Amino acid sequence: MIERVERIELRAERLHRITAALKAGEVDRLTALLEEVHPGEIADLLESLPRAERELVWASFDAEELGDVLAYADDAVRAPQILDMAAEDLAAVACDLDADDAVDILQDLPEDRAEEVLRSMDAQHRARIEQVLAYPEDCAGGLMDIDAVTVRPDVSLDGVLRYLRERGAIPRRTNRLMVVDRDNRYLGTLRVADLLVLDPATGVADCMDPEALAIPAVTPASEVAHIFEQFDLLTAPVVDGDGRLIGRITVDDVVDVIREESEQPLLSLAGLEGGEDMFAPVWVTARRRALWLGVNLATALLASWVIGLFAATIQTVVALAVLMPVVASMGGIAGSQALTVVVRGIALGQVNPHNAWPLLSRELKVGLLNSLLWALVVGGVAYLWFADAALGAIVGIALVANVVVAAIAGAVIPMGLRVLGIDAALAGGVILTTVTDVVGFVAFLGLGTLVLMG
Repeated sequence: MIERVERIELRAERLHRITAALKAGEVDRLTALLEEVHPGEIADLLESLPRAERELVWASFDAEELGDVLAYADDAVRAPQILDMAAEDLAAVACDLDADDAVDILQDLPEDRAEEVLRSMDAQHRARIEQVLAYPEDCAGGLMDIDAVTVRPDVSLDGVLRYLRERGAIPRRTNRLMVVDRDNRYLGTLRVADLLVLDPATGVADCMDPEALAIPAVTPASEVAHIFEQFDLLTAPVVDGDGRLIGRITVDDVVDVIREESEQPLLSLAGLEGGEDMFAPVWVTARRRALWLGVNLATALLASWVIGLFAATIQTVVALAVLMPVVASMGGIAGSQALTVVVRGIALGQVNPHNAWPLLSRELKVGLLNSLLWALVVGGVAYLWFADAALGAIVGIALVANVVVAAIAGAVIPMGLRVLGIDAALAGGVILTTVTDVVGFVAFLGLGTLVLMG
């Protein structure tokens, strides 16, 4: 634990010195400091720097270092850098990377520019990368690295060891070898650890794991992440439609998927895009956020219009205006709780037509119980505050109605949006806010008009 804390403190100190060198404009010192830092840490540093300072950091790398940092850098930070690079230089960088990392870089380029980079590569590297590019980036084929070590089932472990020695090196994060037949059809995996502890005369067929899961290339990236989590995998083979081995996925690629999926709902709720650069040009960020602000303005105007329908009642009974936000906010919170549960369930693949009604029924019961509890509290507060029993009853009944409707809406809205193919995290919050505001105001002000103005 102490060593880990010391490493964290050392990393923080290094990054502080790099930032100080940037501010002082000491290029030689900056270059020396960057050599001590892992490329992944440099990529994180780049995300936190304004664009002018980023250019100084990028300029300090040689070709090999540049490729390592590009592989770790976020798309929004990486894209401006690679757009300015010559096709030949970018091709040289891509050829030094794993195929999946090279593909990530090429996918940040316009299609014609990516083609130019591919033409600048030798035939062998181009074929490797095109094999991954043939699949969408959000599926197993788009995530895979084609550098998988394969062995046959009819050889001994001693033969496998001799083969590995002749290779001289194996791909990073290789904890299993892929067992295939003569037609490259996947048969199972062989643990690298078994090569060290089992009798060298043992045949691969006798100690391989034929049940090791192979992931079809068309499997969505989110499902790949779920498989890795469910089976605690470090690597997994990828097969085509005929069961032939075409590559492997490693846990580092899955971590990237998990990170993107965890960030996307939060960004969507704010109307932002995944991978948005914190220091993107102002006009770019303003344009992206303007639509979201416009949608929220429309929903706010709708709620204001509903309130305007009861303007005469509010002018007569001022207490209604005082208590009105309570009803709306309680419904909003209750709806958001249900919405969060269902959106998470959808993201994890846990919500389906078979459990939709039990889930809706559960959220309805939870909403009803909570609404009754807090209706008594709010109604009592309103009675003590304004010395008006009728007003206390009105706010209590309106609160029950709004919280129950909000709970139902919070569960139904994301399910409906999913059927329509719309991002529930993005659109669900807007729709839910509109529903709870309108229902809350109509219920509360409508009851107030009928009872207090009747």
